[in-house]
Amino acid sequence: MYKLKKNVILILLSGFGMIQAQEYVPSKENIEAREWFEQARFGMFIHWGLYSVLAGGGRKGYAEWIQNRDFIPGKDYKKLTNFFYPRDFDPVEWVRIAKDAGMKYITFTTKHHEGFSMFDTKYSDFGVMQTPYGKDVLKMLKDECDKQGIKLFVYYSLLDWHHPDYYPWGRSGREFTGRTPDGDWDNYIKFMNDQLTELLTGYGEIGGVWFDGMWDKKDADWHLEDIYGNIHKLQPQALIGNNHHQKPLPGEDFQMFERDLPGENTFGHNTTHVSRLPLETCETMNREWGYNFRDNDFKTPEEIIDLIVRAAGNNANLLLNTGPMPDGNLIPENVATLKKVGSWMRKYGETIYGSAGGPVKPDTWGATTQKDNRIFVHVLNYDKELLALPPFVKKIKKSYLFDNGEKIDVDIRKEGIILNLKNTDSGKIDRIVVLETEK
Repeated sequence: MYKLKKNVILILLSGFGMIQAQEYVPSKENIEAREWFEQARFGMFIHWGLYSVLAGGGRKGYAEWIQNRDFIPGKDYKKLTNFFYPRDFDPVEWVRIAKDAGMKYITFTTKHHEGFSMFDTKYSDFGVMQTPYGKDVLKMLKDECDKQGIKLFVYYSLLDWHHPDYYPWGRSGREFTGRTPDGDWDNYIKFMNDQLTELLTGYGEIGGVWFDGMWDKKDADWHLEDIYGNIHKLQPQALIGNNHHQKPLPGEDFQMFERDLPGENTFGHNTTHVSRLPLETCETMNREWGYNFRDNDFKTPEEIIDLIVRAAGNNANLLLNTGPMPDGNLIPENVATLKKVGSWMRKYGETIYGSAGGPVKPDTWGATTQKDNRIFVHVLNYDKELLALPPFVKKIKKSYLFDNGEKIDVDIRKEGIILNLKNTDSGKIDRIVVLETEK
C-alpha cells in the first residue's frame, strides 16, 4: 500500500523516474486519495462520444478513431451532432451495473480525440449541448455516482482533431479535417485549461483526470506544469494520470498501462518502467474502446476475472472498458458478463480489494495478493497436483482453501515452497489458497 513516510519526496521523485527543477509535493488529500485508489482495484472505463453514431462503420479499429481512419472532413463530421440522441441513456442503470460488478469508480470520456465535449462547456460549440438531446450527460452521471457511492474520474484528450488552434498538426487528424495551418498553440493550451477548470468547478469532487493523446505530439510543449498545477490547486485530492506511454512525469499521481499489465508491452504502447506510484491497467471488454456493431470479440467472465487477479497481483487496478451504443444502452453482452464478474467479486473480493501485490510475481500459473499476514495464492491456469513457488517465507502457520477452509499441505524447502493441490477442483477459474504467516 502507498504509505506517507518521512522520505516520501525522495520516493516520489524516484517513482517519477527523473529529477526536475520543479518538484511536485502531493498534498495530504492527494496522498489519502492515492491510498483509496490502491484499495479500489476495479473500475469501469466508458468510451462514449459522437463516434458512437457511426458505430465504427463495422470495421476493425474504426470505432472512436473513425474520423481519422476514414479521413472525414471536420465540416462533415460535425453534421453527426444532428443524430446524437441517446433516448435510452439511464445513468441510474449505468452506475448500478458498475456497482453490482464490484467496480469502485468510473472513468468517463469527457472529450476524446474528435474534440466533441460530452459536458456543458461555454468554450466550444461542438458538444452534447448542441445535439437534439441537449443534456449534460456528465452531470447526470456524476449526480448518480454521488448517490450510489461511486467515484467519478474524467478522461480528457489532449489531442483534438476539431479545434483550430491544435497546431502544428500531430501524427493524426491532419489536413483532411479542414483546419488551417495557422493555429495558436498557446490559445489551445488556454482552451484546455478553461475546459478543465469547468470540469473541476462545475461537478463537485472528482476522483481525478485521465489524460490521453500526448503521444500525438510527444515533443510539443504541453505546459503540463500549468495544467497539472491548476488541477491540484482546484481539487488537491484529484489524481492525475497521463497515458503518454512514458515514465511518469512530475505532477502525476498514478501510472497507467494500456492493454498491458505493469512492466509489459505486448501492444507496443507502454514503457516497461514501473514506478512507485499507484498503478492501473486499462483494457476493453471486446476489441474496440468505442462502440462497433460488428465487434463481437467479447471477453468471457473467466478472462476478465483472470485480468482482475493478475492486475492485483501486479499491485495494480483494472480499469475495464465498455463502449455504450448510440441509443444510450450499454452493450448487452458486456452487461451479462459484468453480472457474472460481480457474483465472483462478491464472493472473492476480499482477496482483491485493499490487497497489495503478493510476494510471488504473477506467472503462467497465476498470481499472489496479500493482506497483512495473509497471502492469497490465486491458481488460475494450472492442472498439475503440485505447485512449486520460489522461497518467500520460512514459516507458515496455516494453509487452506479460501472457499471452504480445507487444509492444504505445504512443503517448505530451501529451494522453495510446494503446494499440494491434489484434492482441489482444477476446473475452477481461480483456486485460492490462503497462507497465514507470523504477524
